[in-house]
Amino acid sequence: MSESEYDIVILGAGSAGYAAALRGAQLGMKIALIEADKVGGTCLHRGCIPTKALLHAAETADAVRESAKVGITATYQGIDMEALRKYRTGTVDRLHKGLQHLIKSRKIDLVKGWGKLVSQNTVEVDGKKYVGKNIILASGSYSKTLGLNISERVITSDQALELNWVPKSAIVLGGGVIGCEFASVWTSFGCEVTIIEGLPHLVANEDEAISKGLERQFRSRGIKYELSTMFDSVAESDSGVTVKTQDGKTFSADVLLVAIGRGPATANLGYEEVGIKMDRGFVLVDENLHTGVGNIYAAGDIVPGLQLAHRGFMQGKFLAELIAGEDTALMPDVNIPRVTFCEPEIASVGLTEKQAKEKFGEGAVTTSEMNLAGNGKSQMLGAAGLVKLVAQKDGPIVGFHALGARLGEQIGEGELMVNWEAYPEDVANLIHAHPTQNEAIGEAAMALAGKPLHG
Repeated sequence: MSESEYDIVILGAGSAGYAAALRGAQLGMKIALIEADKVGGTCLHRGCIPTKALLHAAETADAVRESAKVGITATYQGIDMEALRKYRTGTVDRLHKGLQHLIKSRKIDLVKGWGKLVSQNTVEVDGKKYVGKNIILASGSYSKTLGLNISERVITSDQALELNWVPKSAIVLGGGVIGCEFASVWTSFGCEVTIIEGLPHLVANEDEAISKGLERQFRSRGIKYELSTMFDSVAESDSGVTVKTQDGKTFSADVLLVAIGRGPATANLGYEEVGIKMDRGFVLVDENLHTGVGNIYAAGDIVPGLQLAHRGFMQGKFLAELIAGEDTALMPDVNIPRVTFCEPEIASVGLTEKQAKEKFGEGAVTTSEMNLAGNGKSQMLGAAGLVKLVAQKDGPIVGFHALGARLGEQIGEGELMVNWEAYPEDVANLIHAHPTQNEAIGEAAMALAGKPLHG
């Protein structure tokens, strides 16, 4: 068997893997990047990018339907699925091509094939060994299925992206980020959607004000949901599916989307065999993402915590800099920005009100909410929702939470105020341009500082 030696061998070319490769090469290290599928991983090919392309198409469909409200004469005539496919794949292909060019220009050795960790410093691909002074494991994630048989009628987000028809009705199992995004898309496309969620709220990890607000707006859009309801079974026929829940209810639809989250893709990759500690498939690491075995690190969706592409980017970049001896640091998960791109969008970073009270005490937390009904730009957009800030009493802002059309674009200021531990007075004294939705953040900060202007 032949061998090649590198400063870093990276197993997986998704968000974490390719970020580590790009930054490592930038810092002068010799890099091998191993990928069995396509560079870019789930995010680029089966996740963030294609789903957001569908969500933009959904927004456009809604805009056409509602155009008469703003004096535009237009007629909605349906979805051309082939044209939509070309738009979606064209977006993905352009980004994929650009990423491939970046990797080639940085002189990174891209190894195509199924890699397996065979020792503390070696990954093997098709009989060839790639030896690294350091190893980064970044093998990504897969759609969980509850052990259900995936078919034409029982699908995950992978199959949902490839549908060449619009279901007339759909059951979505799971009211988290993936479930709510597909429920939103399909509703805009004319599908009748029912969400089945085992927890008491949709997007249950969000602040309760955001979850309740989303539930109200989903209800007004005609999206049905069953909360605190556990799945029991599904029966398929040629015409659709029948889902039974543990409380004895039944629901019928054309398809069942299983959207209960993603699991770590770590099986049969040799991790445990070299002594790496695992928990339910996740790789356990220390505060520097080190596995405790040799010079092996892990990053991205296989590390317990938020499964977000930008968390993977951050961790991959961090590891390349750590290995190169750079002064670098990781952001804690709670301070990583989160966006759910359904309609209305959800943007959040930091602690929820409940989490803040648990951490600092019931009387040590203060909050403010700005309803978008008082925001001029939101009124133009027909956007309902709110911006909510959570702060320590007489202390910094520790949580930013927003619900409304296009509010995902406001997450940057939310991240800055939380991570820089800004006080309400700091943000209240900034100018928020008029008329923008960004003004709602300023209004919420002024209220939190005790000097509301329009509230």
